[in-house]
Amino acid sequence: MRSAPAGASGDGAPDARTPRLTIGAVLGALRDDFPDVTISKIRFLEAEGLVSPQRTPSGYRKFSRADVDRLRYVLTAQRDHYLPLRVIKEHLDALDRGEPVPDPAAPAVPEELRPDGDAAAASGPMEAAAFAAAAGLTPAQLGDCVQFGLLVPDADGRHPAGDLPVARAAAGLARHGIEPRHLRVFRTGAEREAALVEQLLAPVLRSRSEDARARATEQLAELAALSAQLHRALLEARLRDLLRP
Repeated sequence: MRSAPAGASGDGAPDARTPRLTIGAVLGALRDDFPDVTISKIRFLEAEGLVSPQRTPSGYRKFSRADVDRLRYVLTAQRDHYLPLRVIKEHLDALDRGEPVPDPAAPAVPEELRPDGDAAAASGPMEAAAFAAAAGLTPAQLGDCVQFGLLVPDADGRHPAGDLPVARAAAGLARHGIEPRHLRVFRTGAEREAALVEQLLAPVLRSRSEDARARATEQLAELAALSAQLHRALLEARLRDLLRP
């Protein structure tokens, strides 16, 4: 994650705290690094207490450079560490109090299972051979992953870089003798969990309101993290049972 935001750590220059930027200027400052950010997203983060821009007498928001750094910290924590807003806010509150930030290195998706920065940033899908090499799969194992529905290539047989976490997990399990054909239970479980979440959020995700969609997107990320946490906890509890005399 980037260094602590000036607005939270207390070591920013006074000029960095002067509220001069409109929300449009903030959007422009963040867009290069975060292409998906929108004005509604910034407003949502404000409503959630992650940033507190000043208001002019006429009600317009004015952001400081420290506010922009704080937003950049939040967006980076979400994108690179998969942290829910509740946890990010705890980090920022700790910084505001002058305390060290809790270690963010235990995200919902383990580091070794996330895509490489270069691969994730690649434009367009990856050829099967390059994808298999990046994932640590043999061509035969990649074919098995496709056969058993763990990976879905496009019409040209290419794979999106975003599927690398699944492929790397399959490669790691294969090293322990668990083959792709054994992993259908994971796919089925994930599909059922996704269907449950869809029932909860589908009406909001179909909304035309950007604010509503932004809130639903945040809730979706948090539900995914909680689901992964529950799955891991249940599995670890069951495996501990196996070690008991």
